[in-house]
Amino acid sequence: MTFQELNLNTALYSALDDLGYTIPTTIQHKVFPIAMSGKDVCGIAQTGTGKTMAYLLPCLKQWKFDKNKDPQILIVVPTRELVVQVVETVKKLSSYLSLDVVGVYGGVNINTQQLEVEKGVDVLVATPGRLFDLAMNGAFKTKYIKKLVIDEVDEMMNLGFRTQLRNIMDLLPKKRQNLLFSATITEEVESLMETYFNAPVRVEAAPTGTPLDNIEQSRFNVPNFYTKVNLLELLLEQDATMTKVLVFTATKKLADQLFESLEKRFEGTIGIIHSNKEQNHRFNTVKQFKEGVYRFIIATDIVARGIDIAEVTHVINFDTPDIPENYIHRIGRTGRFDKKGIAISFTTEKEMPFIVAIEQLMKYEIPVTALPEHLSISDILTEDEKPKVYMKVPYIKPKKKSDAGPAFHEKSAKNQKRNVKVRRKDEMKKKYGKPIKRGAKK
Repeated sequence: MTFQELNLNTALYSALDDLGYTIPTTIQHKVFPIAMSGKDVCGIAQTGTGKTMAYLLPCLKQWKFDKNKDPQILIVVPTRELVVQVVETVKKLSSYLSLDVVGVYGGVNINTQQLEVEKGVDVLVATPGRLFDLAMNGAFKTKYIKKLVIDEVDEMMNLGFRTQLRNIMDLLPKKRQNLLFSATITEEVESLMETYFNAPVRVEAAPTGTPLDNIEQSRFNVPNFYTKVNLLELLLEQDATMTKVLVFTATKKLADQLFESLEKRFEGTIGIIHSNKEQNHRFNTVKQFKEGVYRFIIATDIVARGIDIAEVTHVINFDTPDIPENYIHRIGRTGRFDKKGIAISFTTEKEMPFIVAIEQLMKYEIPVTALPEHLSISDILTEDEKPKVYMKVPYIKPKKKSDAGPAFHEKSAKNQKRNVKVRRKDEMKKKYGKPIKRGAKK
């Protein structure tokens, strides 16, 4: 099937030709006819399967120019990086349409974004928190919204946006089309659809947890953090095909540790991105990576769904994720749009239960690769890797109330105060050493 068979309009065909797209992905050609019929859609697909265009093509095909300044299409996503990505995709697809798109997210001045929305917007892309704040401020009216798209809804739930999401749904007109996309359908997502959706049609591009066929997976058994660092250095030096590499760590602290360990050797070609970094730093790091300035960037799972970077050659799981689905999202950053990709995992003995859970989810055993001969095995352990010594604290039995002493104690002798009447005669005797007598009466 080609895009020509989807019955798009001339403006969208021209934009797709400019982008060089000719064949739709599975999720795109499955969703399009259902979305065009006006029915609610629940799309289940992994990262990298073209979900963004799957909902944008029918929405833009049905969009009609309106003099009203309020949005007709509302797209809600979990992260600011995803807002930027969706806005860029809308602009590319609508290059031959008179359409205004605005992206809003937290972490920046709300007044600037409010002024931009008030000028007029046809497609509004937003994170839940900032969207609700703008709606409460009266920046736009919700009654003109005809289509609601919720992308990566399972990640939104994980990030704690349940309340904001439900509050937003309550503000929207009942007569609208809902399109929901997620990699996994949890009980919370089911509950959301039952409450706010009208008999959604499920479209599944691939079963949850299925490894992408065009991604070659492997893993190394590694003893500790610094051996992992040595292995990453060795792979980057020996493998010239590693031109655009995403390295995932479990925490922000480990990301910073790894960056400090590699910064000198790969100065100018390494970047880092996680939620503690300023927004401008995050956007600039992604920009440098896309443009090829950075050969690789170190990231936490915030990037696993947050950005769309074309032609990532390798994904390296420096740490194995404790949530199996996150592994699927991570490796989905490579091998996009039917291109070949490579995913490599570094696994310690402590991380083996995570590997078992991932393999059970995928129903696929990740092949183990022998460590390179020239790899330096480190015996230095980080503070987190050092064995913990736990001291046994002796249990002291508390005293019974009956054994307790009085609440007050007697004062010392010098602090005791007594009211004693002192006669003047005695006072004078003490002062002058003899009794003072009055003289004889004259």
